[in-house]
Parts: sequence; C-alpha cells; structure tokens
Amino acid sequence: MTDQPARPEPRPALPAAGQTEGELPAPTPRQLLLLLIPALLIGIITALVLWSLDTASGALEDVIWTTLPDALGVDPNGWWIIVVLTTVGLLVGLGLQFLPGHGGPDSATTELVGPVLPLKAIPGLLIVTFISLAGGVSLGPENPIIAVNVGLTVALLARFMPRVTPQLAMLMAAAGTIGALFGTPVAAALLFTGIVAAVRGGGALWDKLFTPLASAAAGATTMHVLGAPPLAFTVPEGTVDPIDLPIGILIACAAVVIGLIGAYAFPWVHRAFHALRSPILIAGLGGLVLGILGFIGGPITMFKGLEQIGELLKDPGAYSAGDLALMVAVKLVALLVAASAAFRGGRVFPAVFIGVAFGLLAVALIPGLSMGLGIACGVLGIVLVVTRDGWLSLFVAVAMTGDLAVLPWMTVIVLPAWLLVTRAPEFRIVPKAPPAAEPPQPPEPPTEAAPKPAANG
Repeated sequence: MTDQPARPEPRPALPAAGQTEGELPAPTPRQLLLLLIPALLIGIITALVLWSLDTASGALEDVIWTTLPDALGVDPNGWWIIVVLTTVGLLVGLGLQFLPGHGGPDSATTELVGPVLPLKAIPGLLIVTFISLAGGVSLGPENPIIAVNVGLTVALLARFMPRVTPQLAMLMAAAGTIGALFGTPVAAALLFTGIVAAVRGGGALWDKLFTPLASAAAGATTMHVLGAPPLAFTVPEGTVDPIDLPIGILIACAAVVIGLIGAYAFPWVHRAFHALRSPILIAGLGGLVLGILGFIGGPITMFKGLEQIGELLKDPGAYSAGDLALMVAVKLVALLVAASAAFRGGRVFPAVFIGVAFGLLAVALIPGLSMGLGIACGVLGIVLVVTRDGWLSLFVAVAMTGDLAVLPWMTVIVLPAWLLVTRAPEFRIVPKAPPAAEPPQPPEPPTEAAPKPAANG
C-alpha cells in the first residue's frame, strides 16, 4: 500500500565506501588516467548486456508475434494480443513469486538509477524483464538494465579493484548503460551533471564527470558498432518563426498536463492492483488489462515504443487526429497499468512515444506548425514529468527531431513547462515511510506504599 506521492526532494548523493555520504575526493590526473581503462571496459560491458537483452527479447518477440500466429493461422492483431499479454502477466507473476530475489524491487518505486541490487536478485530481474519486453508490455528496459549493470559492476570491482569506491562504480555503470540506451554519451553527461555537482568534495566538475563520461562514450560507441543506435529517426525539417514560440509553450504545457494526469492517477492505480497482494494475480490481471488496451489501440501502442515511433514517423500523414489522440490515451493508460501491475521496466521510452504521438496530434490540429517543433514540445513536456530532469528532457526532445535548429526555442519553452512540474507529484510511487519509533521512556521511580491507617481504640 502506498500514499499519494510526496513532493519531490533533491536526489540523495550516492554513498561511497570509506567516506561520509555524498562525499567524493578530488581525483588527480594520474588517478583519472588509471581509471580510464576500467571505465571504458565498464561501458563496453554494460552495452553488451543491454544489446544481449534486446537481441534475445527481440528473437522471442518474433516467435510470439510472427512465427506462432503464422503457424496457427491466427491474426496477431486480434484476440491473440489479449491471450499473449495475459499469459505474459501470469509468467511474470510466477517469476515474482518464486524466483530468487523476486525479480528485484518494484520498478514503480525506483528512479532511473536506484539502489545497488544483490547479485541473487539479478537473474530473476533479467528473466521477468526479458518476458515483458518480448511480450509487448508498455515499459522500456532502462530501469532494470541499469540496476543489473550497476549490481554486476559494483560486485566485480569490489572483488578485483577494491580501491574503486562503490559510489564511483555506480556512476560508471549507470553512465555506461545510459550512453548505450540513448546511443550517445551526451545523455549521461547531462543527467549526471546535477548529481555529481551536488556531491561534496574538491575538484572540478569535469574531474568528477571524467570516468562516467568515458564509460558512457564506450557504451554508446559499442551500441553503434553493434548496429543498434537508438533514437535514430528522421523528421522533416521546417522553419520556426517567433510566432511559433507561444504555440510551442502551449503544446509543451499541454503535454505536461497529460503527464501530470498520469502522475496523480499512478498511486491510485498502483494501490488498486496491489490490493490483490499475490504477485501472480497482480501481474496476471495487469496482463489481461494490457491485452485489452492493445486490442483497442493496436500493436503500435504496445511494447517499449521505439520501433513504434519509427512506424509513426515513417508516414505521419497516415494517422488522423482521432487516431493520434487514441494512441496518446491508450499508451498513457497502458504505461500506468504496466508500471502498477508489478512488471519490471522503465517509464522513459513509453513516455517518449506518448510525446511523439501528442506532438503529431498538435501538428495535425495546427496548420503550418513545424513537425520538428511539435514533436520536440510534446516529448519535452511528457519526459519532463516522468524524469523530473530538465537537461535529459531537453536532450531527448531535440534528439527525437535530429534538428539542432529547435534547440534555442526549446531552452525557452522548457522554462514555463518546468514551473508546472517542479512542485507536482513525481511519476513514481513513493513508499510510505515506516512510523518513527518512540524513544524509550525512563522507568518511573518506585513509589512508597501508603501507610495503613491506625486501628481505632
């Protein structure tokens, strides 16, 4: 059971062994040079883990959604969606019930970079994430794969390089994974700038970012070498006039409002599913609801969303305003259900799909609006709600268009959008804090027995 999300608080600094919490020493150039090789190796390994998960889940996805329907002679876009997603929910529920570590922490309660997982929880988390990705659940791999890579990296460095603090190991593993996820180290640099800037200790900001950025660069480069660079989309370029600035602000703020509807509904949906208590029932019912949503919205509203964005952008004119509005509504509800029903996965990539669909909806409704600006504003607003990070939201918004000409406009548009987000609930379930233990009370001093009244006469 959870309460309404609390107002956001600053991210806590990551703990480091042998230091006070949130304290990072100033590295010397020699130390940075010595850490460069392990940082690059970590980036490569994190990318390989992500690529392996994507490749394996993609192979199973082909079997589930192409090979089996063809062999059985059924339409994969009809009732098959409901059957598959209900089965996926039951399988995930069984994994959460019986696998060691119970599939890791509930993704609804974790941020993009969460606590270090024990090694025993990693296989179970990989299995349930693999099933969810292949089965069409509306969540991305980002939260689980970062948790897996951070857990493996911290354990390996503790064994073979004990002088590297867990804090630095976490930063390098998370940065490498984020670089691999987005296909560029820029996303990691922007995300971790705020984190490491808040960490106490001497040294320049770039000294603290040096090894995480090296790891992110290695992760992104590895994904490109493997032929899997994400966020590689083509959006027609268009001119942006000053008159478009208030329109862009309106689109971004409207996208924020849509995201905030989800943020306010999240704890209620999460509480409703978890009232069932059994992971099998929670995920099984969640799979059934996701199947019905997929039947309504079609396969384009399923899965993590990146390939589906490619379908949208391949021929945007093929979708009416009504089609796009239905996609936005179905995908938002599917994201809420998937995140609430104990499935393991991230919320960023599905949110990007919602933002793209909403941006295209704005383009369909506003004649002459630049498609790049519309998409960027839609993505900016929804990702800002989900991540609560202005830098990452700006990066994803501009990266989705591939047009740096929209960047100056977006730096202005993000300001009113941020004002709507900054005091709103997080798009995350904040568990109820345990009641504080009452301090022990000192024992009362012994009291003397009252003297008996003397007998009369």
